[in-house]
Amino acid sequence: MFVTEAYAQAPGAGGGASFIIQLAPFLLIFVIMYFLIIRPQRQRMKSHQAMIAALKRNDTIVTAGGMIGKITKVVDDAEVEVKFGENQPVRIVRSTISEVRAKPEPAAND
Repeated sequence: MFVTEAYAQAPGAGGGASFIIQLAPFLLIFVIMYFLIIRPQRQRMKSHQAMIAALKRNDTIVTAGGMIGKITKVVDDAEVEVKFGENQPVRIVRSTISEVRAKPEPAAND
């Protein structure tokens, strides 16, 4: 006949090694994801927290909404008072600050 009988094979003696080989792609994906996604995000968070902690009066900042202002008063650990233009100062949460701009140096008289 053309059909042969199929027999079940007994598991091999090296079952532990094949399990590690099956897990290797998942471990490799996790390691790549750690170095490409998780680690850089942690570094950005640390640098942002250091920038927020170093805020002081007269720093020019950019908020997350894109507004540029100057810090007039540091209220507490969570809030600062910012002046946008010539208007009344506004209290904002420190975590909404996305960038601290360097103070411009005065031009030299020639």
